[in-house]
Amino acid sequence: MSPRWGLLRQPNFRLLWIGETTSSLGSSVSAFALPLVALTVLHAGALTVSAVAAAAWVPWLVIGLPAGALVDRLPRRRVLITADVVSILAFGSVVLAVVLHVLTAVQLVGAAFVAGGATVLFSTAYRAFLPALVGPGDTLEANAKLQGSEQVTHVVGPGLAGVVVSAFHAAGGVLVDVASFVVSLVCLVRIKVTETVTVTDPKRMRHAIADGMRLAFGEPLLRVNAIFGCMSNFMLTGYQAILLVFLVRTAGLSAGMSGLLLALGSVGGVIGAALARRAARVLGSARAVLLGKLVCAPFGLLIPLTSRGAGVVFLVVGNAVLIGGIVAGNVIWSGWVQSYYPTALLGRISTSSQLVNYGAIPLGAMTAGALAEGLGTRSALWILLSGVVAASAILLMSPLRTMRDLPTREELPALMLAS
Repeated sequence: MSPRWGLLRQPNFRLLWIGETTSSLGSSVSAFALPLVALTVLHAGALTVSAVAAAAWVPWLVIGLPAGALVDRLPRRRVLITADVVSILAFGSVVLAVVLHVLTAVQLVGAAFVAGGATVLFSTAYRAFLPALVGPGDTLEANAKLQGSEQVTHVVGPGLAGVVVSAFHAAGGVLVDVASFVVSLVCLVRIKVTETVTVTDPKRMRHAIADGMRLAFGEPLLRVNAIFGCMSNFMLTGYQAILLVFLVRTAGLSAGMSGLLLALGSVGGVIGAALARRAARVLGSARAVLLGKLVCAPFGLLIPLTSRGAGVVFLVVGNAVLIGGIVAGNVIWSGWVQSYYPTALLGRISTSSQLVNYGAIPLGAMTAGALAEGLGTRSALWILLSGVVAASAILLMSPLRTMRDLPTREELPALMLAS
């Protein structure tokens, strides 16, 4: 096999990559199909549809912190397998209820919440499990491949969702997601890896959680990234929540054209993931993270200029550059965290940061809706995307502004003691 395939030559990583790419594609389809189930099967209003969307993120606020401490005390592959099984049962129950004509809004919201809880555990264990499959020097390549394929699914998913829903039923999209979790489960079961889980001190769970919080918000790089993530997720989620309304009702584009243009914009994420390693090597890893998020953010201000005809270029370019910079920075950052910090701490570091990052998502969506109602969608987009630019400026207050590269493992003991 050609060396250009890199880590895909390794059976364990290849299985993880296949499983996660398939699962990501299913989730991309389901993201369109689940609201359609509420609309077409339950004839639900906007409030119920919003509740379904919010339910998937609420578990980060409920179990996010305990999940990190729990994952750090268990074999990660076992947690991943369990999370896939729970997701299969949750979404499978929705498909079954539709077939039997017994689906209710309560069940739909509950399924989204349960699957969201499984996602919390999976996402936490997944980041901590990766270093067990690849060496410290390969985490950047691993994240580039995983996030690159994830971005491809964001391009393919909306089109596939349209085909599935049109040919079958809205529940067919949910069934695709169930099948994707089955593929992920089979791949995880086939991975052969020996994990060593060592709990070196007998601290109670709350003490373990406190240690994770202390590190995530005490170490300057992690603290600033968490604050930046909270503000940018708030703004980005808000902008995404009202973007389709803006394109169809304000810019005058058809739903089909809007979906195509959003898919084209998502190509920026694929390019960002592909260029991340080269950018880190040429510019330095710290500079690449800073420039990816700081320089690309202002391109988002092109999006509110979108109109019919040639004006659609503003949407494609603005979306592509904004997403590309975010993905490239995330690839480099994730690889650094996974190779720099001890594996025993990765679960708690991840969930401590994500509690802040993902906890802002439901509030961002609600705020965007209120702004759009009061000021109009175009004005709301100007405010939210200006907020993305302001959030990226926070990174200038971090040590990143004076660094070429992120710290290496050899520097860890001193920084750990300082935190």
